[in-house]
Parts: sequence; structure tokens; C-alpha cells
Amino acid sequence: MIRTAMIRAQAFEVPCRVAVEQSEADFFAHVELAGGLAMEPGDRVRVQGDPIRVRFGESAEFQRVATVERAGPLLRGWTRLIAYLGLTELYEVSFNPGSLT
Repeated sequence: MIRTAMIRAQAFEVPCRVAVEQSEADFFAHVELAGGLAMEPGDRVRVQGDPIRVRFGESAEFQRVATVERAGPLLRGWTRLIAYLGLTELYEVSFNPGSLT
């Protein structure tokens, strides 16, 4: 039986800033974790609180709390492998003679 620590190592809460904009020029939602906490493959972030709604043409920033779930070694390795295999789907190799004009 695989221990859950191999899949999910730990979960903790951290303050975060959520920046949201919805306009003709931009449409985004960015989350910045306090202390510049870096995310790694397989990690998850869940922002707590009420749903954020921003009208068209507006931007806003919110202070919230996020739950960070760190990936264990097994899940981190699996995520890296799947990402690598997904990247290889972008390659297109052709062995046709001639030039591309």
C-alpha cells in the first residue's frame, strides 16, 4: 500500500493577493502567494473565499487566504513525466525530401 505522503506531502494555508482584470486589452486572474512561495510540478493552490466578480472594463485586487497542497515525490515525478510526454506532441518531424518553400 502506497502511503499518502508519496502522493501529497503536506497542506498549509498562506495569505495571497488575487489580481483580476476584465477589459478589451486584458482578461486575467493572477494569484501571488505571500513570501514569494514557489510552486512546483504537481502542487495545487485553492483560493478561499467568496467568488470574485469583476465587471467588464474593471480591474480589482483582493487579499485572500490560499490552501497550498504540496505534491509528494511520486506525484511530482508523474507530473514531470506527463508534461514531458505532452511536450513531445508539439514536435513535428518530416522526412520528406525537398525544401519547404
